[in-house]
Amino acid sequence: MEVSRLRALRGPNLWSRHTAIEAIVRCADSERNIDDMPAFENGLRERFPELDMLRPQGHDEAVSMAQALEFAALGLQAQAGCPVTFSRTTETVEAGTYQVVVEYSEEAVGRLAFELAEELCRAAVEDRPFALDSALLRLRELDEDVRLGPSTGAIVYAAVARNIPYRRLTEGSMVQFGWGSRQRRIQAAETDRTSAVAESIAQDKELSKVLLHAAGVPVPVGRPVLDVDDAWAAACEIGGPVVVKPQDGNQGKGVAVNLTRREEIEDAYEIASAISDEVLVERFLPGHDYRLLVVGDRMIAAARRDPPLVVGDGVHSVRQLVDRVNSDPRRSDGHATSLTRIRLDDLAIARLTKAGLTPDSVPPRGKRVVLRNNANLSTGGTATDVTDDVHPEFAAQAVAAAQTIGLDIAGVDVVCDSVLRPLEEQGGGIVEVNAAPGLRMHLQPSFGKGRPVGEAIIANMFAPGEDGRIPVVAVAGTNGKTTTVRLIAHILEQQGLRIGMTTTDGVYVEGRRIDTGDCSGPKSARNVLFHPRVDAAVLETARGGVLREGLGFDRCDVAVVTNIGLGDHLGLSYISSVEELSVVKRVIVQNVRPGRGVAVLNAADPMVARMADSCPGSVSFFANDRNHPVMAMHRAQRKRVVYRDGDSLVASGGGIEHRIALARIPLTQGGAIGFQVQNAMAAIAAAWALELDWQTIERGLASFVSDVQTAPGRFNVFDYRGARLIADYGHNPDAIQALVDAVDNMASAPGSMRSVVISGAGDRRDEDIRQQTEILGGAFDRVILYQDQCQRGRADGEVLALLRAGLQQATRTKHIREIHGEFLAIDSALAELAAGDLCLILIDQIEEALEHIKQRLREG
Repeated sequence: MEVSRLRALRGPNLWSRHTAIEAIVRCADSERNIDDMPAFENGLRERFPELDMLRPQGHDEAVSMAQALEFAALGLQAQAGCPVTFSRTTETVEAGTYQVVVEYSEEAVGRLAFELAEELCRAAVEDRPFALDSALLRLRELDEDVRLGPSTGAIVYAAVARNIPYRRLTEGSMVQFGWGSRQRRIQAAETDRTSAVAESIAQDKELSKVLLHAAGVPVPVGRPVLDVDDAWAAACEIGGPVVVKPQDGNQGKGVAVNLTRREEIEDAYEIASAISDEVLVERFLPGHDYRLLVVGDRMIAAARRDPPLVVGDGVHSVRQLVDRVNSDPRRSDGHATSLTRIRLDDLAIARLTKAGLTPDSVPPRGKRVVLRNNANLSTGGTATDVTDDVHPEFAAQAVAAAQTIGLDIAGVDVVCDSVLRPLEEQGGGIVEVNAAPGLRMHLQPSFGKGRPVGEAIIANMFAPGEDGRIPVVAVAGTNGKTTTVRLIAHILEQQGLRIGMTTTDGVYVEGRRIDTGDCSGPKSARNVLFHPRVDAAVLETARGGVLREGLGFDRCDVAVVTNIGLGDHLGLSYISSVEELSVVKRVIVQNVRPGRGVAVLNAADPMVARMADSCPGSVSFFANDRNHPVMAMHRAQRKRVVYRDGDSLVASGGGIEHRIALARIPLTQGGAIGFQVQNAMAAIAAAWALELDWQTIERGLASFVSDVQTAPGRFNVFDYRGARLIADYGHNPDAIQALVDAVDNMASAPGSMRSVVISGAGDRRDEDIRQQTEILGGAFDRVILYQDQCQRGRADGEVLALLRAGLQQATRTKHIREIHGEFLAIDSALAELAAGDLCLILIDQIEEALEHIKQRLREG
């Protein structure tokens, strides 16, 4: 068995909506049916007893080792606690070669699971040991390392529940919610509205106290100290027990409480000064330690925090009691679980020493042994929810404290006897206001019920009914995608929207190209959706990106499929038929927004029309013939259709009928260019689906011109010394036929000559390359064949030979020439033109070829 080409499908894909790892697995003949390997399945189950059934009940078809690998990769993740359920294995057209797809929740964990599954299968074949427990531990530890922490996770889950899209921006806790101009960002429990100034104030404990005191919020008296002697002096000034803490600390680090003796204060100063250059000494407030979570202008949750402790039983030592407490599965060393393990470190031992104990002491039954001076959860403390007990005036003081500091999300630390009474009545005080507060204690308190703090934060970021989304239009098909994308984007611009657009020739935002090259994949789509100035996105969605990584978005508002026809790029990536190609193109239709989304489909293309059954939203059809059976059925149901009626395009459905004269759509040249009429109909249906008014749609159609600036390489027409030049990027039989039909509809003088310049992409099938010139041979008098720079795996001259073979039965072509080099071929064609002639140039290097043509026009 050979495993190759592991890919992470990070968005909805050919197989499912799940994120998944896809691998190509080649099996030897003996591995295509594990029944021929009697010892393999038993060996696999001995090493992994929890493995699910390799063969579903009632099915007796052969099970390959590739399928065993699939079940092992899924099963290992499931046993490690990952929430995965989906997997699939499909044999390709190559016998013994399989595509294995296994869901993951974290990409790194999915990749490791595949690696371990392969190791497991090989161990079963070779009768070698496999350390299952070690493998599961590796997966669990990696999963804990890379997955979102509880605070960030709670906010993300709340966003998902409201259908707000999200994406992690780093391996840490920075997350973007929403798209484009409606996006928001968080890092843990900080939002993009959390002021850096407010955060700085919160970190400065002394400044926070000054501001809170000025605002009438009760705080303990105290001051910063310069050195250890000054710390003792400050304690003497205060009188009574004091707290020593770093002035800019967090998570309770370096905080020592209830100190009265000089040596205690000196030791505490040394610990605090190791954490911060500035140390604060303030009055110790007796009572309980409370944390109140404030979001916006509301107190959302409150918890009483208790320091880590053990209760003696008269039998076990402190160390043994700590081990027993730490065996609670809710405790771990990090923040991934609701509780943290108690540590017997220097601070804990110092606390024991103060109580006259050591880790090996055996406390009497019922004695509470406190192991920390502070009650922070990160040191092993516990939390009890008291949200329902908080007095309204008490809550109002917490909100006032957060707003005084300037934090939109704050953890307000209070020391007092009870939350049942106002703070002033009991002599308590607010000791800290924290930015980026931990949410664990509120989500999963040790005692009491959890609070929906993630939902509260999302509600503070997004108003009711808002989902952070911008309109997204995805366009797929064999031909016409780029023009349709550009036309839809142009119409949306008439609405005053700032448009982000991806095409095969670049990424555009507000009309400015920000990336070049073929940008029709998911990475470019994500870049547009990341851009903060984009109000709507129109995304060309090519097959390659869908196969390579899935979609760059979770769903779209409108999915447009222009056509499938005879297909293109068949034979690549195990897509060998138009039926299989249509399944790839269908992915955008399957991921239309449920209910409110719209699929715009070509009714005249059977493969496209069939996609309607997969759409979770509604469907709009377009076609030239209103009486086409698919169109007729749709019209009879009063559903939306767009069709051609003489010299007009008609949009009809739901009791609405709107006519647009083709003469007012320059792209179509009055309806003479059939494929541009198709593109215009698709764009009209998409704009209608987005609920644009007809005046805006017509204004966009009337002002869109298919020239070099607007749509480079898409039927660009030039005048050269009285001859007509057409430059187009058509590169498959369907595109060539559409171009020939358009040329036939263009008026020409009697006796004028037609010439064509063409190459062929080497990554097409032989028959697809030949068919292009078979079509051209019946429509052009002169053909110039050129070999472009990249033959894509073909031998020198191989593509030219196939193109020449397609002209063997040509009915019109009389002159054929072969030239090496695109620009030389263009120059040769131009040199032969006379006034009234027509020359079609099928360009390969779009920008360079168009610039070359413009240079010749300037010279000529």
